[in-house]
Amino acid sequence: MELLPLWVEFFEDLQHVRGRSLNTVMAYRRDLELFAEYHKTSESIPGFYDFMKKNQLSTRSQARIISSVRTYFKFCESRGQAAPQLRELRPPKVKVGLPKPLSLDEFERLLRACVIEDKDKTTRNQLTLMMLFGLGCRVSELIGLNLEDYNETDRWLKILGKGSKERLVPLTAQLVEVLNSYLVNVRGNLIKEKSTTLLVNDRGHRPSRVDIWRWLALWSTRAGFDEPVGPHRFRHGCATALLEGGADLRSIQM
Repeated sequence: MELLPLWVEFFEDLQHVRGRSLNTVMAYRRDLELFAEYHKTSESIPGFYDFMKKNQLSTRSQARIISSVRTYFKFCESRGQAAPQLRELRPPKVKVGLPKPLSLDEFERLLRACVIEDKDKTTRNQLTLMMLFGLGCRVSELIGLNLEDYNETDRWLKILGKGSKERLVPLTAQLVEVLNSYLVNVRGNLIKEKSTTLLVNDRGHRPSRVDIWRWLALWSTRAGFDEPVGPHRFRHGCATALLEGGADLRSIQM
């Protein structure tokens, strides 16, 4: 792209040097493509904000897009390319609000709501909720879990996070019991082909992000919530439970 001369180099740097996940790389690509689309008709930076508003983008989305474009132009400057647009691009102010932590009562409502006639899928559903709440993991980390990441003897799961950073998360006795039952009695009935994935979707394959969001939306409706319970509420609920249980803040962050 003429407007974005270091397009290929930038994305190679994101993925192979900075170690960003594929989801993050694709988000950068969508943001930069939107910026390039606008510049087909105008080079005015102030007009780009109006363009985003006309596309009905929220303030938070606008801030993310501006951040992506600024990251790209900073990369250009680091490679000796002039990037005057960088001085004009300023992200809009966003009111930051943390999602409300999921309470134990709300978690138990979801746990009841995910029960269906198929006992195998019910066990899979309950395990999914228990891992989201018990591990405090992101959706991308959850669906990326493999059989080899589970250490039954020492009772932990190895989670691959952002920037390919690994962390070992201890498991409660209850989660270990459900996980073992799932692996021994359920997973083999759900899987359709040889795979290392720990969780299995309704089609017998590794779940996608869409699968997890769709399940949460369905169970939230059945549980009587006004809106779907998002994965971040599980993360904050996990952190809150650990904090109230006596864990120190630094350990929770780690």
